[in-house]
Amino acid sequence: MPPRIDLFVTAPLDTNTYLLQGDGECWVVDPAMGLERLLSAIGRGGVSPSRILLTHGHGDHIAGVMELKIAFPAVSVCCPIGDADMLTDPHKNLSADFGLEIVAPPADCFLRPGDTIAMGQWSWQVLDTSGHTQGGVSYYCPRTGVVLTGDALFAGGIGRTDIPGGDEPRLLDNISRNLLALPDSTRVLPGHGPESTIGRERRENPFLADRR
Repeated sequence: MPPRIDLFVTAPLDTNTYLLQGDGECWVVDPAMGLERLLSAIGRGGVSPSRILLTHGHGDHIAGVMELKIAFPAVSVCCPIGDADMLTDPHKNLSADFGLEIVAPPADCFLRPGDTIAMGQWSWQVLDTSGHTQGGVSYYCPRTGVVLTGDALFAGGIGRTDIPGGDEPRLLDNISRNLLALPDSTRVLPGHGPESTIGRERRENPFLADRR
């Protein structure tokens, strides 16, 4: 069976955290604040998480990393190499701008575009979707037709680029090259908001009008 993917939406920015379970493994993608329901789900599954996958280093997407690392010391924090310094610096991860001091433990492993990581028989490709941050990535599993896009691509939108580290031409080029090249049926699971598909975003996303 393909990995089970459960969504947990947490305040204050309605950040999407995903729990992936399959082939005896458990991963958490972008753990945000308020992990009570997520931790309960992990407990019911009976398998401790082996990886925390980060799509990028902004504070709302790393706020739960420390809590998970304390609960599961053996879990490996996997961070895009271009955003690694954001984990330990609340100014770089922008949480200081909101009066918070969010930090996470340093990464245990660094991911680069072109890498492949395996959950049992299910391989996930690391795609370059930088532009919202300098090192942002997406995770794509061809066999399941799912891509986790973080804050690169949303239903009807794209990630902000009017912030430190943002680069709109770069983001749009990476979306065009690495996301719109995927099959139209591919499920898009973003860092905020509802899921979509690549085909729907190609047809309807106003930010991608000149990329169709």
